[in-house]
Amino acid sequence: MGKITTFLWFDSQAEDAARFYTEIFPNSRLKRSDAYTESVEAAVGKPAGRVLTVEFELDGSDFIAMNGGPGHPFTDAISLSVDCKDQAEVNYYWERLTADGGKEVACGWLTDKYGVSWQVVPEILPRLITDSDRAKADRALAAMMKMTKIIIADIEKAAEG
Repeated sequence: MGKITTFLWFDSQAEDAARFYTEIFPNSRLKRSDAYTESVEAAVGKPAGRVLTVEFELDGSDFIAMNGGPGHPFTDAISLSVDCKDQAEVNYYWERLTADGGKEVACGWLTDKYGVSWQVVPEILPRLITDSDRAKADRALAAMMKMTKIIIADIEKAAEG
């Protein structure tokens, strides 16, 4: 594993979430799953044999999902950002991450069916909203602020005025 691994606390859906994510992202895999042991069961009241943690990889980045129980829901205070080369990639990730109960939020942000926040960002977006021509950048930013899923052509059109 790398020096920094994203750790996600789920109530009881860690394994389902890890499978969901590894099916969406290329070059991804489930690496390892550990269950609650009888000694942990006695200490925390979780049934032995139930999945405790799942290690998985999403396109080269390491993650651990844990079934820690309720009381620590995800918020949009932290999100995972997906860099996309074009509109087709934006559409692909957007559709899959919002599937089966995910929610569109705003400005390229969404929350998946497990409550994890994601940003689906075309690689051109940072260049457009930080362009040295401030009027162009402001028009691009204003267009983005009105969107849920980012539509590259609409932001480019707005930037050009």
